[in-house]
Amino acid sequence: MKKPLIIDCHGHYTTAPKALEEWRNRQIANLNTPELGPRASDLKISDDELRESIETNQLRLMRERGSDLTIFSPRASFMAHHIGNFETSATWAAICNELCYRVSRLFPDNFIGAAMLPQSPGVDPATCIPELERCVKEYGMVGINLNPDPSGGHWTSPPLSDRHWYPIYEKMVEYDIPAMIHVSTSCNPCFHTTGAHYLNADTTAFMQCLTSDLFKDFPTLKFLIPHGGGAVPYHWGRFRGLAQEMKKPLLEEHLLNNIYFDTCVYHQPGIDLLAKVIPTKNVLFASEMIGAVRGIDPETGHYYDDTRRYIEAAALSDEDRFQIFEGNARRVFTRLDAALTQKGQ
Repeated sequence: MKKPLIIDCHGHYTTAPKALEEWRNRQIANLNTPELGPRASDLKISDDELRESIETNQLRLMRERGSDLTIFSPRASFMAHHIGNFETSATWAAICNELCYRVSRLFPDNFIGAAMLPQSPGVDPATCIPELERCVKEYGMVGINLNPDPSGGHWTSPPLSDRHWYPIYEKMVEYDIPAMIHVSTSCNPCFHTTGAHYLNADTTAFMQCLTSDLFKDFPTLKFLIPHGGGAVPYHWGRFRGLAQEMKKPLLEEHLLNNIYFDTCVYHQPGIDLLAKVIPTKNVLFASEMIGAVRGIDPETGHYYDDTRRYIEAAALSDEDRFQIFEGNARRVFTRLDAALTQKGQ
């Protein structure tokens, strides 16, 4: 069996040059006086700065850990869709997406882009379509990040099953791109951003799909739920039972032709549970390296987010590992598969 290409489907540009954060801080400071700037053109980041930020961080760790290619999107916590209005988000998303595109051009064998959308609370998601199309058509991006809660922890948007979201889904189906369902910073003090809000959202997104018939309307729609699916694998029996009480089909039929889970789970027992409960065809390798959990586990001596180690140690066949590392990503991200095939990979 051929050695798999190790495709990490969940990477964020968390190490962007400081100038990006400084520009954002100026934008936020002038929300009520946008005429004072900054303009997008005021941000100056050279290719050399981009190279240094990647070579000393993500690319270094990819080489050390044996990862080949990362699907790379803007920093999730920086999306902060609750800040400002649509114009605020539109300018910010365009800047962040362009930086990820530039990284993918500088390191075409190691990174390929996924887009942040310019969402804003209470604004029709259809306003995101021009940026989505630009990123797919001009930047060759292979997926999007869709925030089910642009309010930042207050959950003011309709559920993902609502027709509110259909304009995005129609474009996803048209371009055959999946969405990673990923929230951003929590501005609700009840919910810690990465320890509660992210995992709450993963679980909530799954349940919103379970209670609906969304995939009857969009049978080819694809959602990737990150962080191992939040509470979903651990409470699989609960979700099966709830679906049964609601007279829904078996989850394998109802959801698992459309919903996938990544491996951003930072201990061996968690990965073992994920691999045992969720069908292999629905699990995609990911690490979200240099993300929420950056330290070394004192019990193992290895970085928590070195998730390849967990997949290698799990009770999986070689074929299962191949699918998790490469096969499933190419099947879910068809534009990624096309790009790799064009390169002879």
